[in-house]
Amino acid sequence: MVTLGCFIQRELRLLARQKADWLNPVLFFVIVLTLFPLGVGPEPNLLRLMAPGVVWIAALLSVLLAAERLFKDDYRNGVIEQLVAARQPLLSFVLAKLITNWLSTGLPLVLLSPLVALLLNVDSAAFAALALTLLLGTPLLSLLSVLGAALTVSADKGGILLALLILPLYIPLLIFASAAVEAASMAMPYQGQLAIMLAMLLFALALVPMAVQSALKLNVS
Repeated sequence: MVTLGCFIQRELRLLARQKADWLNPVLFFVIVLTLFPLGVGPEPNLLRLMAPGVVWIAALLSVLLAAERLFKDDYRNGVIEQLVAARQPLLSFVLAKLITNWLSTGLPLVLLSPLVALLLNVDSAAFAALALTLLLGTPLLSLLSVLGAALTVSADKGGILLALLILPLYIPLLIFASAAVEAASMAMPYQGQLAIMLAMLLFALALVPMAVQSALKLNVS
């Protein structure tokens, strides 16, 4: 019986060999946030005002950038089909994908939040809210992107279909995360937005792994 730890070790080895899969989204995030002040001008108040939306749009697009290939190689190599046929713990495989996807794409965005605050002239109160929203929101981004990757794994050109499926699901997260950072920048309470984001994350954690498992089984049947 293959355990969750074995699957995580396997995914980490794959990430070590295929560095572009996790480097490209992080570089995309940094490049977008670096070019944005150059495009709109260095006005501090304008950057501070637009920072929440810009940061979160860059974050969700960078996570989406890494989503298409999450299951592609395993599907083409027959790994998923073998796991289903051998009645191996497919849920452990899915959880390993979810964990390593967040570690490789979501966690770097959280760690880069100080750089984001510096680039966009975000004050200390808004920076704390930004870091908290990224900490709560990036796991949800990873969950939804893994779900989209599982649904489109057998499609020949699944990138556009993946974006059409997942981007609408990102909208509530984008709204509440941006609202939390904006409220913090105006010295207003933002615990309500964080509570809603936490509820969304817990709801997704309860349902998405099972949905991904079912989608993979459906694609190989």
